[in-house]
Amino acid sequence: MDTLTYAMASGVNRALHRLETGTVTITAPNGKHSVAAGLRTPLAVTIDGHCGYYAAGMNQLADVVINGNAGVGVAENMMSGSVRVNGNASQSAGATAHGGLLVITGDAAARCGISMKGVDIVVGGSIGHMSAFMAQAGRLVVRGDAGEALGDSIYEARLYVRGKVSSLGADCIAKDMRPEHHAELRELLDRAGWPDDDTADYTRYGSARQLYHFQAGNDY
Repeated sequence: MDTLTYAMASGVNRALHRLETGTVTITAPNGKHSVAAGLRTPLAVTIDGHCGYYAAGMNQLADVVINGNAGVGVAENMMSGSVRVNGNASQSAGATAHGGLLVITGDAAARCGISMKGVDIVVGGSIGHMSAFMAQAGRLVVRGDAGEALGDSIYEARLYVRGKVSSLGADCIAKDMRPEHHAELRELLDRAGWPDDDTADYTRYGSARQLYHFQAGNDY
């Protein structure tokens, strides 16, 4: 299919949902919400401009590139495919996402990867506080710094941070980087577009597994 170009309007998402495959460019999103949300086919979608809330949310199969900043909840509840933000992202990027790859070339605000359930997230800059809160599965890679309470109440997600961490949340601890972790981090960085990063510069964080079981001695 030839490349299709749409100026952002109320019917753009409806038009996208009717396509089974192809390459699409959306111009002048002008901060509109839910741009390219709910895609379920292997489209290649480029959004030229800044997006509002929940851009590319609930994505399945599509590869979405946002050439601009993204508002709250970009790629929220993504199942598969990829979303790349060539800019910064607001709060809750990749929230509850089950699969796929989310790349943010700039910074991500608070609660990046909150309750992530299998998604891979790579952030080129830094992330805000309470990121990976209750993260259940998946990998979060941060090339910059992390804010307070990283990984609070984390389950089995794996976190890799190259910069400083302001503080760790409940039950989140630093862990050894074994060969298999260097290998998976290398693969994620290569896929996201940073092949020159040295995995030895990163620290792995994960669950201490102390919150999994009821402790009879605790005063509840």
